[in-house]
Amino acid sequence: MKAVLPRKPGGPEVLEYVDAPDPEAGPGEVVLDVAATAVNRADLVQRQGHYPPPEGASEILGLECSGTVAAVGEGVEGWQVGGRACALLAGGGYATKVAVPSGQLMPVPAGVDLATAAGLPEVAATVWSNVMMVAGLRPGEVLLVHGGAGGVGTFAIQLAAAVGARVIATAGSPEKLDLCRELGAEVAIDYREQDFVPVVADVTDGHGADVILDNMGASYLSRNLDTLALEGRLVVIGFQGGSRAEIDLRTLFLKRGAVFSASLRARPVGEKTTICAEVAQHVWPLVTDGTIRPVIGRTMPLAEAAEAHRLMESGANTGKIVLVA
Repeated sequence: MKAVLPRKPGGPEVLEYVDAPDPEAGPGEVVLDVAATAVNRADLVQRQGHYPPPEGASEILGLECSGTVAAVGEGVEGWQVGGRACALLAGGGYATKVAVPSGQLMPVPAGVDLATAAGLPEVAATVWSNVMMVAGLRPGEVLLVHGGAGGVGTFAIQLAAAVGARVIATAGSPEKLDLCRELGAEVAIDYREQDFVPVVADVTDGHGADVILDNMGASYLSRNLDTLALEGRLVVIGFQGGSRAEIDLRTLFLKRGAVFSASLRARPVGEKTTICAEVAQHVWPLVTDGTIRPVIGRTMPLAEAAEAHRLMESGANTGKIVLVA
């Protein structure tokens, strides 16, 4: 098969499109002929040498893909050769074949082509597991989404709006702000020009955000805590603004708030199986009926993965970047 591997830690130029051994379907696994994969920020961090794959996972980049079942391992039920699927991966997506635990396979939502489906598993699983399963967002609550025009952000806005929450999003350009509003954000805040803390307080009449989905980490921590409503929940899913910061526990104490942070990639297969099952049950119908539409900003050949990484690092993209195998 063909695969994208970094020859050493570094910038996008270290990525090489090379020959690699074909994977085999072990017990409980399925091998997919990959139609497409998608770029996630974790891929960039792994390429830089700062985010090694979990023990036993493929060294090949890529945390999601779509494709056709090529082989089925012992003990697998519900999947047959030739079936279409999309998958949540611990690694291996930047390739023309990948082995994946069968519980991390999901059917492709009706009406969605394989290339588009490649950009769904990671964002859907991330948003559902964090916003719904961990933070327990409820109808009528306020969700603040940082990075609202990115892959996770565009999905979170739509899912939260679909469950009846009020959505506020931050983004960094007029075009991205317009996209956030189009997808269902009641308010879109330009983080380059505005401080989100007073804006959220103003538009919620001082209530604040019941749930905050944050991709920045340290640089936003204190302001996120200031923005939380009583019994608010802050969910940190990224560290673009650093990973170390001081926390004023009095702020959290007085608000009876909670801070959560959990990696999806390193979770046990059983947990990821549960998440994927819930996504297929609760989220895919919203994709099928058009309530949630995948936002694909760019589609490129897999061999051009280095250029895709440059695009993501520039911050110019919206939605997902898909790589077609």
